[in-house]
Amino acid sequence: MEGLPDRQAADAVRGRIDLKYALSLELSDPGFDFTILSDFRARLVQGEAEHLLLDAMLALFKERGWLKQRQQQRTDSTHILAKIRAINRLMCVGEAMRFALNSLAVVAGDWLLTHAEEDWVYRYGHRIEERRLPSSQHERQELAETIGRDGALLLGVIFEPTAPPLLREIPAITILRQIWVQNYWYEDGQLRWRSNENIPPSILYIGSPYDCQAHYSKKRSTTWVGYVRRVGADEIPALCRRG
Repeated sequence: MEGLPDRQAADAVRGRIDLKYALSLELSDPGFDFTILSDFRARLVQGEAEHLLLDAMLALFKERGWLKQRQQQRTDSTHILAKIRAINRLMCVGEAMRFALNSLAVVAGDWLLTHAEEDWVYRYGHRIEERRLPSSQHERQELAETIGRDGALLLGVIFEPTAPPLLREIPAITILRQIWVQNYWYEDGQLRWRSNENIPPSILYIGSPYDCQAHYSKKRSTTWVGYVRRVGADEIPALCRRG
């Protein structure tokens, strides 16, 4: 429940009154060796007994009328975190450009050497971190538009008729195009950074070039970047057994 490794969990049982109370132990109980936890889990799996407690719980829930079968049930949703770090829009476009350049270096290194700008090595040669970004809003706006021009230049040469068709099939290039459409627009021939009010809704907005299916979501007081899993009441037993 608290995310403790086995050794720390065993130490907590020996020293914490609340855990002794939860486990119905005497205050003087010395606890147990931490290896018992892993041994117990292994025995549950080997004996295929991990479902016994859940079956007992489900039987009680049905007896009390909390779960009903073969009827229309209310659905709910649970949030699933994406395995990506949370990044803001400026970091996202910078990482999208870095992802595209790294992919090109693997697939078409010689082509990239002849088309890359000298500044790109210094601008995208490291992971885009918040601490490396300018602090003032004006400087961040300038950096966003500089990255935008770099991406537009790269996309321009890639989609020239003379460019190798293989480049346009690289997934990182497709993602770069999508992120540029979301974050930039042209005004009088000049590339502009979109305001926060002029970007797609969160359900469509790509928040990271490394997982286009992960989106910013909010449910009541909970916010996360990831996915929403819709769960019906009739799915609960199966989900419980799968953990």
